[in-house]
Amino acid sequence: MYTFNSRIRYSEVDSEGILTLESLIDYFQDCSTFQTQDGPATMEYLRSLNLAWVLNSWQIEIKRYPKLCEEVVIGTLPYELKGALGLRNFFMDTKDGERLAIANSVWTLFNFEKSIPARVTPVIVDAYPLDEKLEMNYGDRKIKVPETGQIHSCEDIVVRKHNLDTNNHVNNGQYIRMAMDLVKDKAGKITSMRAEYKRQAYLGDILKPVVIENKTSDNSIYTVSLNNAEGQAVCVVELIVK
Repeated sequence: MYTFNSRIRYSEVDSEGILTLESLIDYFQDCSTFQTQDGPATMEYLRSLNLAWVLNSWQIEIKRYPKLCEEVVIGTLPYELKGALGLRNFFMDTKDGERLAIANSVWTLFNFEKSIPARVTPVIVDAYPLDEKLEMNYGDRKIKVPETGQIHSCEDIVVRKHNLDTNNHVNNGQYIRMAMDLVKDKAGKITSMRAEYKRQAYLGDILKPVVIENKTSDNSIYTVSLNNAEGQAVCVVELIVK
């Protein structure tokens, strides 16, 4: 298990002084990056072999959003490394041990020179000691776009430089931000999020979003499919709000 301590910053909260989902995802991504860069399987090591970890899916359950200046502990633990796949949990706790959020993620080690998945190397195995997976309600990694529901019209999204990461494709968290921007005027507080990454998007690409809303007795479920110009889903995001 890898952890680091932090304090909720003003730049990470909404108008009510509550941590945003986007900032929570940034914390989780930073946590895994810190662990990676502590070595030995750093990004520089991976890049020397033309390798990179590509995120397949996210599932995040939020129990409570922390407030401005609240002290928190962010952690991550890999619990399976097999073939080209890596599975890891994330969590955010208060300094007193209250579980604020928990997440699951599935990654593929990818060789960008050969454009194929790559088996984990001994160095990678040594870098990520495995722990027991955390207890949570694990959902399906695949997200089915509903055939029924209220469809909301959306404008096209052009991929800009600020959407890119060090691999020069759209950062995982940026897709979530795009999806949230499409529903923020319709949705309340997000309590659960799933994302399935299907393809890469690059600078200048045009994404054509489709938003479908379905209601239950307790909440609203927004399914956002961010499609490419050919109509293929690049990323599908499911947001459950109350």
